[in-house]
Amino acid sequence: MTDTDPIEFDDFLLLVGKLNYSWTNTESLLIHLIAGLTGVEKEVALVVFLTLNTTRARIDLVQRLAKMERTSAPERERILDVTNRISKLAALRNRYNHCIYAFDTDGGNPRSILMRIADRKNEIKVGQVYELNQVAAADVDAAIHSLKHINKEIWTMVRDFGYPA
Repeated sequence: MTDTDPIEFDDFLLLVGKLNYSWTNTESLLIHLIAGLTGVEKEVALVVFLTLNTTRARIDLVQRLAKMERTSAPERERILDVTNRISKLAALRNRYNHCIYAFDTDGGNPRSILMRIADRKNEIKVGQVYELNQVAAADVDAAIHSLKHINKEIWTMVRDFGYPA
């Protein structure tokens, strides 16, 4: 089997489902960081979290709160590190959640087609295509494992900094 060999589409969808579960579970931990950084109860932080309806907005809030003078340098560094790592994984997640899937009638690899407009200086690009093969599956699997480690790290920070759990 080579890296460019196709993956069974159902197997790939299972991986995307695991990615979504891991993502949602980990992103929800930002509630604890919001509570700790703002000094509010977890329920108040939950309302703030749910009011911000994008991952980017939630991460921006946590990063901005961490950058405030009242946040200690070690606390700031750990929070910015973990939120930067989440942000880097967002592109992969978006690739398989904001797409359509296409199938080759000749039996080639299925593909994802990103449903996004990329504005360039003098043009737009739409529909970036990604092959669904062993490399893509390995990337998703690696992201799932990264999210697992990030999740554990956030829980450690919640305990270390005495944030509401």
